[in-house]
Amino acid sequence: MKIRMRYFASLRDAAGTEVEELELTHADAVQLYAETAQRHALKLPRERLRLAVNGELVSWQQPLQPGDEVVFLPPVSGG
Repeated sequence: MKIRMRYFASLRDAAGTEVEELELTHADAVQLYAETAQRHALKLPRERLRLAVNGELVSWQQPLQPGDEVVFLPPVSGG
């Protein structure tokens, strides 16, 4: 199953890319983040992130579908 990953803020900096296409053998966002964090040495724990699929905030338990755009949203600060 192919999905599109988008990275923002500190996750984009750590991954060194804004977008990547991935081929998954599972439809589990929790496992996807664990694999992504290991591959890109991401330091933020999953509990500090929000999950968006196809532009909508969703639960970490929502199954992923082929063609989904997945975004792990880090906490942001600003003023």
